[in-house]
Amino acid sequence: MPSAKVREPIISVLGHVDHGKTTLLDWIRGSVIASREAGGITQHIGATDVPFETVKGICGSLLDAFGPKTKLRGLLFIDTPGHEAFTNLRKRGGSVADLAILVVDINEGLMPQSLESMQILKQYKVPFIIAANKIDRISGWNPEQGLASQQEHVQKGFYSKFYSLVGKLSELGFESDLFSQISDFTKQIAIVPISAKHGKGIPELLMVLIGLSQQYLTGKLTIDPNSPAKGTILEVREDKGLGTTIDVIVYEGVIKKGDSIVVGAKEPILTKVKALLRPKPLDEIRDPRDKFSQEDEVYAAAGVKIAAPGLEDAMAGAPVYVGGAELIGKVRGEIQDVEIDRDNVGLIIKADTIGSLEALIKILQESEIPIKRGTIGKVSNNDVIEASAVGQEDRLLGVILAFNSKVLENAQLIAMDNEVKIFQSNVIYKLLEDYELWVKEERDREKKDLVGKVVTPAKLRFMPDCVFRQNKPAIVGMEVLAGEFGPGCSLLKEDGKVVGRVKEIQSKGETVKSAKKGEQVAVAIENVTVGRQLCEGDIVYPFMSNEDVERVDKEALSEEEKEAMREILRIKKGK
Repeated sequence: MPSAKVREPIISVLGHVDHGKTTLLDWIRGSVIASREAGGITQHIGATDVPFETVKGICGSLLDAFGPKTKLRGLLFIDTPGHEAFTNLRKRGGSVADLAILVVDINEGLMPQSLESMQILKQYKVPFIIAANKIDRISGWNPEQGLASQQEHVQKGFYSKFYSLVGKLSELGFESDLFSQISDFTKQIAIVPISAKHGKGIPELLMVLIGLSQQYLTGKLTIDPNSPAKGTILEVREDKGLGTTIDVIVYEGVIKKGDSIVVGAKEPILTKVKALLRPKPLDEIRDPRDKFSQEDEVYAAAGVKIAAPGLEDAMAGAPVYVGGAELIGKVRGEIQDVEIDRDNVGLIIKADTIGSLEALIKILQESEIPIKRGTIGKVSNNDVIEASAVGQEDRLLGVILAFNSKVLENAQLIAMDNEVKIFQSNVIYKLLEDYELWVKEERDREKKDLVGKVVTPAKLRFMPDCVFRQNKPAIVGMEVLAGEFGPGCSLLKEDGKVVGRVKEIQSKGETVKSAKKGEQVAVAIENVTVGRQLCEGDIVYPFMSNEDVERVDKEALSEEEKEAMREILRIKKGK
């Protein structure tokens, strides 16, 4: 049993593609492997433990300021970089990660995935520092020398790029500075210039992480090492000879072989730990099939593989608790808290893990985009049918956003038949960007269709027993009681609701450009379902915008048309 009660801070590495996340982690891992001969290096699943002694070896005199009083045992880095892995490090109310490193190529600056990573870190309230990587790519940079020893023009090049990054961060609401210039790390983001390729600046990076953990996180990191373990699932895997296993980050307490655990899934799994596995050091593996060593117990903070019966439906990002049936309701509640099922009109969203669903929901809510349903799994027939129903009320919301989720073959066919658009991506910002671009294009198209067309006042009656099609589009018989109307207008009901859009008008089987008082015509109306938004006998009017009201030639209106316009304005005012 460990005597220390301050666990290692859990650190995640995020950033844009090719900015050096993996290179940074590889350098840190390489340093740990090189120092193994010093003894006491523990292997983890999905994480790299950097013991304090190893950090001291890397940082040297940089850590002298902390003296002998540090209580930290080391740093635990999550091996898989990127925001997708980060979102699986979730727990109710926040993140398992205590700190994060945002890796930014100083030559390219902030890129889309950098911005998305920052947004997600802010949502989960995880403090982060920025590793300004690839300083060795600055023209004229000598990798054997520090910044202060570089030639003057090289230093100028560095500071130009550095302050460009600081300026962009400031525009986004983040105050930042060079780590050595910061006196209060709670008010500014520390930027540490590094070359992950050459290992330059990494000692300073580790020093800042140790300093932040020591100064601001000790309370959070102080745990009872003998309490029942709490963890989160990083990944669900099929391992030869073991069946389905879960890779778990344990952030609190202790887990032992034989313990009862409750594992997060659509329906929580109650099972018993058959084996706790850690990877063997590479130099100890004699047989590729014998990659793991078994442990009797594992203390936080740790990465461990758990083998147990019945884990097939376990979900990445879901909790794992040591305990019995009394925890099933708690775990079920945590999953249900993330999934959404509402009565409002909104998007249908799908994601592959609970963490990515949570992140997608938060980003859509920040953008004030309504959500009707958000669930984990593949896009199903029901999802498409639900989106189609939403589309009857609001065409621009009747779509599906699928993050890292496949579409079932039959669901794809139903979507094509019902003209339901499905957006798919493995990058959240791309999903949102594609959807918002499509909405803009659709609105621009609608505006283009209406350019030069002024909606004039008219009064229509939905004729009883004249329903030719209920929806997609609805086709109904209309009698024009006053005025004239044409395709492109929405319809205003007497209760103030604006519904549908007139797609086409036919008279005696022929398409016509408009219909006038006294005519009875067949009208195709998009985005309505007869019996829901529109009923037989309804009196409706072409919806007139304020611009239409101003532009209409009032002198040319008949008395009946003027009366129809007064009714339209009265309904709009009382809406």
